[in-house]
Amino acid sequence: MWGTLRRDRIGLAALGVVTCFVLLALTAPLLAALYGKNPTEHYGQNEAGLLSPEGLPVLPNGGMSGDFWFGLEPGLGRDVFTQLLYGIRTSLLVAGAAVAVIAVLGIVLGVTVGYLSGLADRVFTFVCNVLLAFPTLLLFLALSPVVQTRFVGPGENEPAWMQFTVLVLIFAAFGWVPLAMVLRTTVRSLREREFVEAARAVGASRRHIVLRELLPNVWAPVLVHITIALPGVVTAEAALSFLGVGISEPVPDWGRMIARGSEVFYDDPTYMVFPGVTILLFVLAFNLLGDSVRDALDPRTRR
Repeated sequence: MWGTLRRDRIGLAALGVVTCFVLLALTAPLLAALYGKNPTEHYGQNEAGLLSPEGLPVLPNGGMSGDFWFGLEPGLGRDVFTQLLYGIRTSLLVAGAAVAVIAVLGIVLGVTVGYLSGLADRVFTFVCNVLLAFPTLLLFLALSPVVQTRFVGPGENEPAWMQFTVLVLIFAAFGWVPLAMVLRTTVRSLREREFVEAARAVGASRRHIVLRELLPNVWAPVLVHITIALPGVVTAEAALSFLGVGISEPVPDWGRMIARGSEVFYDDPTYMVFPGVTILLFVLAFNLLGDSVRDALDPRTRR
């Protein structure tokens, strides 16, 4: 697989971009310290002359200068560069945790049901069809105020850990279905293969067959699904934050930055450009990497 991927220039470029984003997320505190700014301080309000009375950056191009590389946020006057850096951490944390739970649920349920078949398969299919019928975005829009009123007192802000937990649980609750259905179909074809029949003939237990014979043969679709599902979770999380029910202040988030940029687009279009281009590069790189991984794991798709 690695040999095939090395010959794919687009795949290598996408892998480089993805690696760069991951490194930026891991080193965001260090980069912010070297840069001398943080994502929560209101520089435009603390330093005179940076924002106009209307709250817009005084300098052209959104306040870009040697001190503020990507400019200032209109209104609050926060540094855009550090907001983007920490926004990568927010998106990767939510998406990474959600995809990890999705992978565990999808592997366990898909492989188990695919091997057992019978009643388990019929129940599994019914549950999957029910979950696929739910509009995930609308459900989260409805659940968010319910969770907040149930666990957060009046006048209190919802803690950041609760926001992250709710997002991860919602994405995982509905995201495992496609992976589990793919693995169920794959395992149903594998369980009739000679190596599985040979394991049964020597008296291997069901647990041994599932863990030692079937599971090692389904990592290819799992890896492909992860590389494709992660950018989908990132865009969904940004969309929820854009609508005001995702990650809230003061945690930096790309979706909320785009929402703020849309409000001041005609007066300060620069502020919307940076989070928009960043999320575009992030999602595009992951999608291209997912296509390259799929081609490397299954050369028949190229033909």
